[in-house]
Amino acid sequence: MDPKNVDCCEERSKSLRARYIYAIIFFTINLTAWFIRDYGHSVFPPTYYKEACGTTGHDCFHTLGVLRVSLGCFIFFFLMFLTTFIARKLYEACSKWHSGWWKLKFFLLLASMVVPFFIPPGFIHIYGEVARVGAGIFLLLQLISVIEFIRWWNKYWSPDEQSNQRPACSLNIFFITWTALLLIVMMVISLHSKVNRGLLSSGIMASYVVFLCWSAIRSEPVDEKCNVQKPDNGKFDWTTVLGFLIAIGAIVMATFSTGIDSKSFQFNKNNVKLEDDIRYNYGFFHMIFSLGAMYFAMLFISWNLKDSATEWSIDVGWASAGVKIINEWVAATIYTWKLVSPVVKQYRVVNNEQTMQP
Repeated sequence: MDPKNVDCCEERSKSLRARYIYAIIFFTINLTAWFIRDYGHSVFPPTYYKEACGTTGHDCFHTLGVLRVSLGCFIFFFLMFLTTFIARKLYEACSKWHSGWWKLKFFLLLASMVVPFFIPPGFIHIYGEVARVGAGIFLLLQLISVIEFIRWWNKYWSPDEQSNQRPACSLNIFFITWTALLLIVMMVISLHSKVNRGLLSSGIMASYVVFLCWSAIRSEPVDEKCNVQKPDNGKFDWTTVLGFLIAIGAIVMATFSTGIDSKSFQFNKNNVKLEDDIRYNYGFFHMIFSLGAMYFAMLFISWNLKDSATEWSIDVGWASAGVKIINEWVAATIYTWKLVSPVVKQYRVVNNEQTMQP
């Protein structure tokens, strides 16, 4: 097909609209996972496949239900990744498949969501273990994307500036104290004369790190003596529902923003886009959404494959708190390395030049 006969503007608009459609699909699947977890057992009639769901149907709802929905979402977006990762030009068939053919993709999505409910629970447990790893990879990629955004923000606004289940409250004090030390270290390095990045980027990163620490402490079980949240009495009000929906929205936004940010993971970031080039990497976009499917599953089951989460809860439990704390430390480490790596590289270059001189 001759690229000259293709309306690049129209194709580009289709590809940009497509990513929002995929985000809506992902949001809908998140709501489906929540519904299956909390209300599926009481709403759906006992007509499920007993070899997969068990005689009582328990293996198709609650924790395993979330994993089955997650697996269906993963299958769909991974198939999209396999069929679009080679796309480079707007006029290619892979690009048109990414941006169109919605009726066919609807049936593909439906089949992907139904198939996991016929898989024996043993395989679903294996997927759950794999999903933990996939969710960790997703968090790491999200961190890199966030840090790159912070660096861009700083450059834009400052262009001239080069298993103990019952821990005592001392654990929370340690988390807060260690977070404060990380903030001090990041700001000192950022203001160092050889780094000279100013306070803007370190301030934004500090806010993100503090948020992760706060979120980790908030994720601790409500029955712990150090958690001052109102205990769960089986009831919920509008604030619970609103907070839950905001949390789902945050998951979708995190997945969407990371998926369209393939440039942060490129070694050569100065490539000039031609008129008929795709505007974002379709394969990377769908790969992030497939990992995001694993990530939302872990949040809905609080990273615990054995116990079912309570109604209207998301990302609550000691496993969730631990993941967020580790996420915080990894984020601070990556950001600190981003600050000092140019200085280290420059030092190595100078030493190599001095060594080569006679």
